[in-house]
Amino acid sequence: MADDIWRRNEIESPCVQICVVHPEARICTGCLRSIDEITRWSKMAPEERRSIMDALPDRRALLAKRRGGRAARLKRGPSA
Repeated sequence: MADDIWRRNEIESPCVQICVVHPEARICTGCLRSIDEITRWSKMAPEERRSIMDALPDRRALLAKRRGGRAARLKRGPSA
């Protein structure tokens, strides 16, 4: 039985199926890609995907920890 029948040539993706867009950084907190990158991923050339994959570790710093919940948001005032 040949298992290669069931193999698919999937596009490498950093998706971890935790799709939540950070409200300030505007990137997915799961895979760290922008909405535009997620949308265009399947149509990108392998070189462009590789470039984005290489940049992802540095994006983690963009996700500042949210502290204080509702009280902190009220202190900040209305968002712009």
